[in-house]
Amino acid sequence: MAIYPIVSRGLRRMFSSSWLTWSIILVVALPLGLILLGELRLRLHRRGSPFAPSVQALRNRLLPLLAAFLFLNHVLQLVPENLLVKLTGTLLWIGAIDVVLSFVNVLIFEGQKGATWRKQVPKLLIELCRLVLVLLGIGFVLSQVWGADLAGLAAALGVSSIVLGLALQDTLGSIMSGIALLFERPFNVGDWIKVEKVEGHVLDINWRAVRLLTRDHEVLTIPHKVMGSGIICNYSQPDRRHVQMFEIDFASEDPPNLIKQVILKTALSTEGILNKPEPMIWAKEYNDYRAVYIVKYWISDYQYAPPIMDRLKTRIWYASQRSGLKETIPIHRLVKLDNLPGEAGVSPDAFTESLKTNPVFLPAVKHSNLAQLSTGITLHSYGVGEPVFEEGEVPGFLYMIITGSVLLTIRDASDQPREVARLSNGDFFGEMALFSDEPSPFAVKVVDDLQIIALSADLVNQMIENTPSLAREIGQIIDKRRRRIAEVQKQYAAATTRVS
Repeated sequence: MAIYPIVSRGLRRMFSSSWLTWSIILVVALPLGLILLGELRLRLHRRGSPFAPSVQALRNRLLPLLAAFLFLNHVLQLVPENLLVKLTGTLLWIGAIDVVLSFVNVLIFEGQKGATWRKQVPKLLIELCRLVLVLLGIGFVLSQVWGADLAGLAAALGVSSIVLGLALQDTLGSIMSGIALLFERPFNVGDWIKVEKVEGHVLDINWRAVRLLTRDHEVLTIPHKVMGSGIICNYSQPDRRHVQMFEIDFASEDPPNLIKQVILKTALSTEGILNKPEPMIWAKEYNDYRAVYIVKYWISDYQYAPPIMDRLKTRIWYASQRSGLKETIPIHRLVKLDNLPGEAGVSPDAFTESLKTNPVFLPAVKHSNLAQLSTGITLHSYGVGEPVFEEGEVPGFLYMIITGSVLLTIRDASDQPREVARLSNGDFFGEMALFSDEPSPFAVKVVDDLQIIALSADLVNQMIENTPSLAREIGQIIDKRRRRIAEVQKQYAAATTRVS
């Protein structure tokens, strides 16, 4: 019976010991905390919450450091001056500062939605503030854990900062200019901008400079200090639509309304030019030999400006030739014009050769007075991509291809162009609208640079009177193309039905 009191006192002494209590707490609390924080991180990750990385840092870094610090202090009962205790405490404080700043950053900035001021704060400024707070935290740790003299350290840092400031004044100037630019937000990544005489696509905005990708596929790095002191033109704001303007001149005797009509029609049919707002053309000046016009149009994005302007100017040249608009000839330059562009008659020999390339018109070569028929027939030129006429128009001519090729298309139920046929040298088109006076059921677009001759309805009727079989041949071509149009319409209607 004397043994029981001895054992009882021993057990009470053992359980009252602090190291054993802390050991039990650590053995139970550490695994439980890891499990709970792991489950919390997983749930946040599944919901796409920005707090998930912060919880992961709390679980993987801060909690093990806290357990190690408590183990050294309360289980092993090492003195605070021990080097291992100081190192562990330092890492614990730094980890705690990092995790707290991470939670604050998510709570104040990353967790915000919409156009709030907190959402608009530049990331660079947030990181700089974070760095300053971390440095202050390190100073606190040095003072509390290592007993460092902060007054002496601050004095040393002050002298060092002056020396570094003088050595890095250009870099620091770029950083401050970068902060000002990021606050002002004159441009964003992806915008097209122009700085002085340099323009390009913004690839990146970092703490020191802006990187631009030019049209020549060169990357330019422009320091913020240069950006802040220059004039910045942003082609992508307030929206990505952009206005293009250029001057073009014609002979002073050409009718202004005809010129404006030709340019406007050409611009509206040019791919990439917006119909709303509609292109504008106005006269700028007149003199003895030329009239200058300004052309203004809208495009959807500045990055497409050069190819669209090239396309429009090219088409204006072809359209002006077909419309009989004259070239501008300076007074000091004398040029004899035998034939005006767009008004050139087709010689009998050229007309005959064109007819011989198509079997349908071979009988007409033998039975018609081609020299008489060719009088008044005009030669037209078209560039790649130009429409000869659109679906629904009444062209009023029969067109024969001399060189080049065209694509005949119709629009399906989704208003997409679908190919009906491709025509090249010797083929003809326009016959369906010519004989019925009904709108053309298809559009004609140039595939390769095109030269065609246009035959009026009167000339074609005269050829049919001289060669009656020609009407039958043309009628067969019309039936064939109507069947092809019906076949294409049926094909895409069936495809649309299957998709729906």
